[in-house]
Amino acid sequence: MLQIIQTLGPPFLACVLMSSILGYLGIHVIKREVIFIDIALAQIAAVGSIIAHIAFKVHGDSLTAYTCSLSFVLLAALFYAVIRSRISQISLEAIIGISYAVAAAAALFLVGIAPGGHIHVQHILSGSLLWTSRGQIITSLVVFSVIGFGFYLIRKPMAEMSNNYQKNTTKSMKVIFWDFIFYVLLGVVITLSVQVGGVVVVFAYLIIPATISAIFSPRLGIQLIIIWTASIAASISGLLFAYYLDFSIGPAVALFLGAELTIAGLITTAQVPKAQVPKAQVTK
Repeated sequence: MLQIIQTLGPPFLACVLMSSILGYLGIHVIKREVIFIDIALAQIAAVGSIIAHIAFKVHGDSLTAYTCSLSFVLLAALFYAVIRSRISQISLEAIIGISYAVAAAAALFLVGIAPGGHIHVQHILSGSLLWTSRGQIITSLVVFSVIGFGFYLIRKPMAEMSNNYQKNTTKSMKVIFWDFIFYVLLGVVITLSVQVGGVVVVFAYLIIPATISAIFSPRLGIQLIIIWTASIAASISGLLFAYYLDFSIGPAVALFLGAELTIAGLITTAQVPKAQVPKAQVTK
């Protein structure tokens, strides 16, 4: 038992920290209907990290690589905030998909010329949860706490933006400003989270628990309770599954989150009242 705690303790703390902030952000992402924003931002951050690796010969978890990744994410945040009010012919989700494809192509090209590039890509996809360090946990705790407090301070304008996101397509500087703030804060969280958990588990924590909560309740407080409960349960199950079966932690956690979503869907389906079938009229 002690060995399990020593081995899985740091990964579990990392999972709790990531899911606590990503779950809340997921509520806004779903309301805004920009589901694949985290994959796009993560891929853009990966391009910045690979460029830092090529230009400065640094590892992906170094301060230089993180700064370069964050710079690319800030540019992407500004792009998404401005472009939504400038182009009405196509949805923002389509623009996000295009930017992801371009970033993925750039990453593949850079990986081809970077020494040990395939290892870097594997790290970005699956993360390194098993090797989570104390420094990463402390950094995540500080950064996520600051961002969480920031979201608390701006909760009213942020909620107003997300609740009316599809209607708010004006070129108002206020709309662009709050859009930019949201994507910047989301980008910081994703950039840091991907370094630890990888793209797969970050996407799972961002979207799946928020979707489960939306199925059962529209109230924010209840949604947060559902999100954190589902995330912690899937984290514990995924970690133990990976430990005993020698499986990768990130995909294991994502699989259990997917199983929870499936169960939630089945429960909802079972609760839907059957349509009232009118009795056939009896003719004499």
